[in-house]
Amino acid sequence: MVLRHGDGSAGDANYGAIGADYARFRRPDPRIAALIGAALGDARSILNVWARAGSYEPTDRIVTAVEPSASMRAQRPAHLPAAIDAVAEQLPFEDSRFDAGMASFTVHQWRDLEAGLREMRRVTRGPVVILTCDPGELGRFWLDLYAPEAIAIEAGRYPSIERMTKVLGPRIEVSSVPIPLDCIDGFNEAYYGRPERLLDPAARLACSAWSFVDAAAVSRFERHLKQDLDSGAWDRRLGYLRARPEFEGSLRLVVAQR
Repeated sequence: MVLRHGDGSAGDANYGAIGADYARFRRPDPRIAALIGAALGDARSILNVWARAGSYEPTDRIVTAVEPSASMRAQRPAHLPAAIDAVAEQLPFEDSRFDAGMASFTVHQWRDLEAGLREMRRVTRGPVVILTCDPGELGRFWLDLYAPEAIAIEAGRYPSIERMTKVLGPRIEVSSVPIPLDCIDGFNEAYYGRPERLLDPAARLACSAWSFVDAAAVSRFERHLKQDLDSGAWDRRLGYLRARPEFEGSLRLVVAQR
C-alpha cells in the first residue's frame, strides 16, 4: 500500500501544502527539454511518471501522464492531457504498453524507488529516460555554503546512479546536463548565477527540499545571503558565476535501454 498526503501526494513531500506556485516557477527549459526529446528517440507513445504540472512533456507525441497529487494535476496547462491519478509503484497499465517512459525531478520522492523503476520498465518497451541529480555532486553548488542543511537533505533523498542501474539494467547511459544561466526551470541550481532569486520563499518552495529544512536554518540562510549580497561579499567570492553561461552541477540525464 502506498500512503498519500491529503491532496493525494504519494511520497515524502506534501504538494497540497507546498505546491501552490509550482507551475509558476518550475517551467520546462527548452534546452533541457531538447536533451530529453533526443533521448526519447523516435518513440511515439510516452509515459510520464509523476508528471507534476507537465514540465518536459513533449507536445508532438502521444503522452500519458501519471501524477498522484491533486494540486499538481490541477496546475497542468490546458494544452496538455489530463493526468491519471496513480503512483509509480502501481502503474495501471499492461506490460509493454508504451514506446518510452520518462520521469523528471521525481525519483527522489518515490516511497519505493526499486518498485517504481521496475514498473516503468514493465510497461515500457523502449527507453526509460530519467532527469535526476547525482547526490554526490550537489556540494558543487554555492548553496552548500549558506544552507548546508538543504544540500544534505537533497543528498539524502536523491538515489545514486548505481542504485538505479541495478534495477534498469546494464544498457544505461548517464550524461551531465549543463544548466544555462537563464534557465527558466526554477530548481535550486538554476539560480547558480542569480542568488537573489533564492531569497523569494515561493521560489524556494518550488524545490521540495526546502519544505524539510528547519525554520531556524531557513532564517539563518536568508539573513546570511542577504547580508553578503548587500555587502558585496557574495560577488567578491562568487560573482564570476553571474557571467558563466552554463554550470556543470549535479543534474544528470539517465537513459536506460531495454
